[in-house]
Amino acid sequence: MSADTTKSPDEARTALIAGVGCYLLWGVLPLYFHLLSGLGVGAWEMVAHRTLWAAPWAFFAVLMARQGGQVAAVLRQPRTLGILALSTAAIFINWSIYVFAVTANHVIEASLGYYINPLMNMAAGALLFRERISREGAIAIGLAVIGVAIQTAALGHLPIISLGVALSFCLYAILRKQVKADAQTGLFIECVYLAVPGLLYVLHLQATGAGHFATGAGVTTLLLLAGPATVVPLVLFAWSARRMPLSAMGFLQFIAPTLQFLIGVLLGEAFTPMRALSFVFIWLGVAVFAYGAWKRARTVGRA
Repeated sequence: MSADTTKSPDEARTALIAGVGCYLLWGVLPLYFHLLSGLGVGAWEMVAHRTLWAAPWAFFAVLMARQGGQVAAVLRQPRTLGILALSTAAIFINWSIYVFAVTANHVIEASLGYYINPLMNMAAGALLFRERISREGAIAIGLAVIGVAIQTAALGHLPIISLGVALSFCLYAILRKQVKADAQTGLFIECVYLAVPGLLYVLHLQATGAGHFATGAGVTTLLLLAGPATVVPLVLFAWSARRMPLSAMGFLQFIAPTLQFLIGVLLGEAFTPMRALSFVFIWLGVAVFAYGAWKRARTVGRA
């Protein structure tokens, strides 16, 4: 997705606000899931309501973007629908791992996944699409590998949650790269795919008395908020990414895992010296990655 950097100063400022806003919302998402967990809502029920209520909000986003014609065109393309089915599976895995991680008090480990995801995307781009990795990119990937190795030693096993979060989102990005449709259109199709099993599971929970929907105004409102909590940050991201330099978005994307990391620490999750050392290497990798993005932006600007 290429950014249009010829916008007016007011629109550029609005794009920056939208970009910061989407990552702030993603950053505080663990608090939302923790709140639901405290009310007795299980992880699978959270995921089901997220998939169910995201669909109408995604449809509203399509209407706002005037992409109804594009949705109709995609529905006539079996190959595109097939790729979107695969990307739906990838994002469902990502959401599920993340919700289970948060509700099981592994927010710090989940945040590590979103730190290494951009570096994993860069490596995947080189392997699959023959994209060139800069010197800074290679150093950043190397530092991230060291960080993951230290995290493995600190945990006594591979950081499955971190790698699961990063791999599933990396796979999602690879698949969506093959879809010739705007973000809102693709998201709506994915939400439709997910809404059907989500609705069936919610109905099953309600029928067996295990569901929490309509058991109280507070918990019902929170479950309904799963829709905008999922779709609004994605819409803000799509809007801002079209109007901001990709290098700027590269800097902003680390807001979310930083907030998640801080929330994990504040919630009292274990943060041993070895885990701290692993994050030092990850943060160094992030800094080198950001520096490389800034340097490329300056080169393009001069050109």
